[in-house]
Amino acid sequence: MLLTNAGTYNMKLLLLICLFLFGTVLFNTATVSAGSSLLSGKQPNAAIDTKGAIRVVFGKGNDIYTISSTDNGQSFSEPEKIATLPDMHLGMSRGPQIASSKNYSLVTAMDKAGNIHAYQLKHSNGKWTRAAGVNDVKGSAPEGLVALTADKEDNFYAVWLDTRGDKKNKIFFSSLHPGKGSWSANKLVYTSPDQTVCECCKPNIAFHGDKLTISFRNWLNGSRDIYHTSSTDKGKNFTAPQKFGQGTWKLEGCPMDGGGIVVGDNGLVSSVWQRKGEIFYCQENQPEQLIGTGRDCALAQAGANTVIVWQEKGQIKLKKLATNTTLELGHGNTPRVYAVAGGKTLCLWEDAGTVQHKLI
Repeated sequence: MLLTNAGTYNMKLLLLICLFLFGTVLFNTATVSAGSSLLSGKQPNAAIDTKGAIRVVFGKGNDIYTISSTDNGQSFSEPEKIATLPDMHLGMSRGPQIASSKNYSLVTAMDKAGNIHAYQLKHSNGKWTRAAGVNDVKGSAPEGLVALTADKEDNFYAVWLDTRGDKKNKIFFSSLHPGKGSWSANKLVYTSPDQTVCECCKPNIAFHGDKLTISFRNWLNGSRDIYHTSSTDKGKNFTAPQKFGQGTWKLEGCPMDGGGIVVGDNGLVSSVWQRKGEIFYCQENQPEQLIGTGRDCALAQAGANTVIVWQEKGQIKLKKLATNTTLELGHGNTPRVYAVAGGKTLCLWEDAGTVQHKLI
């Protein structure tokens, strides 16, 4: 069938209208295309050193791998195998952890017997070597839940769930300082008067300025809420733990979800966590804010910009608090988020045994 000039014009006009409406729908739903698959692996975790280099660590079976970026997450190196750790914990926030400082990066990983292993990278020569183990009582960390951070002067700090003494989970801490061949004597930070903290939720640790903060999900009077404690002397002394938020969660079981924390430029601690299937955020001494529904949340902060990620029904979501904008990043679980140079945000997550990432 031949089209007249008027008919051709009408068809083009209709096509333009359809394209406009389709683009408007995409814009309003704020959906971002799925993250790029880096390679097969699980439980990605990243750290940024003082020069801006990004290093990502993840596990595959019993092997620990790393990739790195020197262009703020635009591209990554080929994977490098750090070590093989027989019977390594991997899954549900149990995986290799990484922290970076001025001259070194450090990775911790846990075996199912309850030992925290460590591996150190010297930035000047690019070589990974085995470092001293973290827990000074063999087999004291069978839950496999540890977190790691560093300051800018090559001091590293770890927190984990530890069952030494009475086989009940407690919050333990240790640090590794320049020139020291071993970690400091392990320090009991908190034990619940109800015998145990939440036994399957990963604790968190963050350092900024002169403030070191630990957060953990407590088990107190039948409630499983997020608490935090801070130190301004590199972990020698900690404040009395305080609860985040106003609500509480009475629960006969473990949610297996430890949330996340950051220490801001103003020295205030911010946290994001799940309670009863809802995601909450609050800054220290401020009211909590409802963010959405889901689990497996984390956050990053650069100046006044706070970004939160979480999993909702198998989808990874990201919210920018400054603009109240929510994006869908793709399918997966256990997201992590990091503030990188240029006002960008790097998000990592796991999807069907692959490491995914998105730079926003």
